Amino acid sequence: MKYKKELQRAFSVSLPVMMGYLVLGFAFGLLLVSFNYKWYLAPLMSIFIYAGALQFMAISFFNVKAGLVDIAIASFFINIRQSFYGLSLLKRFKKTNKFKHYLIFGLTDETYALLTSVKDDEHLKKKYYYVFLTALNQSYWFIGSSAGAIIGSNINFNTKGLEFSLTALFVVLCIEQYKKLNNIFPFLLALFASLLALLFIPSDKMLVFSIVLALILMFSFKKRIQNE
Repeated sequence: MKYKKELQRAFSVSLPVMMGYLVLGFAFGLLLVSFNYKWYLAPLMSIFIYAGALQFMAISFFNVKAGLVDIAIASFFINIRQSFYGLSLLKRFKKTNKFKHYLIFGLTDETYALLTSVKDDEHLKKKYYYVFLTALNQSYWFIGSSAGAIIGSNINFNTKGLEFSLTALFVVLCIEQYKKLNNIFPFLLALFASLLALLFIPSDKMLVFSIVLALILMFSFKKRIQNE
């Protein structure tokens, strides 16, 4: 295979995400069919939407029969965080040519974490490595969600608490980021912003408020963060 080295590297790097996505995807598939939706919606959503948190939220949207405008607005605010951290990858994706659109579409929190926490191998053709990494991560989610939906359609499961599985993965990724940075100050700023949002901001605006406040705090304390 022409790009075997890039594929092998992408696979080895993506193993932690594979372990998480197979389980999380399975949980999503189970949760979806537990509300009596057809199993094939899980793989279709994993191909054309591919946004873990939003896919879990979509089940709630379906259940309350939310309108398209309401869904569009909620989806925008749920995924607005990606517009912030995606900016840091503009330079990396600049020379990816025809793959750029897929890399943007396939950018998730976990893929971003891998791209920013794992050191690049200078001997690899990076654009193919990025594509393989993104495609592998999406395939894990697709396989997990499809399996969960198919099995859940035939076997009854108790799905109570499954929605917390995505939060658990975010916690693990946060720990990995801390291990790489070895600087707790940015995380304390994020914790402060999150607690402030939790205590004083309505639940439907908490995410956006905490992200914006955390960014303002990090820019305000930029020199301290860089010096530690």
